[in-house]
Amino acid sequence: MFNDLSSTLALLGTRRSGRPRDLVAPGPGPTQLREILEIAARTPDHGKLHPWRFVHVARGQRDAFAALLQAAYCAGNPDPGRLEIEATDRFAHQAPELVVVLSSPIPDIKIPLWEQELSCGAACMNLLLAAHAMGFAGGWVTGWAAYSPHVLAAFGAPPERIAGFIFLGTPGTALEERPRPAFDEVVREWTGIA
Repeated sequence: MFNDLSSTLALLGTRRSGRPRDLVAPGPGPTQLREILEIAARTPDHGKLHPWRFVHVARGQRDAFAALLQAAYCAGNPDPGRLEIEATDRFAHQAPELVVVLSSPIPDIKIPLWEQELSCGAACMNLLLAAHAMGFAGGWVTGWAAYSPHVLAAFGAPPERIAGFIFLGTPGTALEERPRPAFDEVVREWTGIA
């Protein structure tokens, strides 16, 4: 099931994000998902803290997840409209697989919080790359739900934060190449202190 690409560089150069609403079955099976998460956990991690956690929301739990999102949305938005409620339901049910990634920092130690948060972001990227290497696509999204204390309480507790909802599946439409920054916009040669 792995992509037949000639090299790791070719694989990296072909990764694209998939819109969660466009990801269809099949998604990773249980063994594949475990391997994806094991690879994600091989991220750089100063101090060996693993300051992140993965929570799989299985298909059978998507109705409960939708109910959680609806309750959280209503708690912050009295009298929501029908379309807003329907949007929370669509969000919860898109793509075959969903992994909620939590930034789970260890406070009051010598490893700076910033480094722990960077490690969490790297774990998310490793997750997406592993899924891509298996022939799947992923969409890493946040939105209001990632910042909702009500939603966080269902997955963890402060100082944890939701780093994102990573939806996985097979692209139902061609993945689009988005505009990338020009090389010279983001890369400079350091020439020393003037």
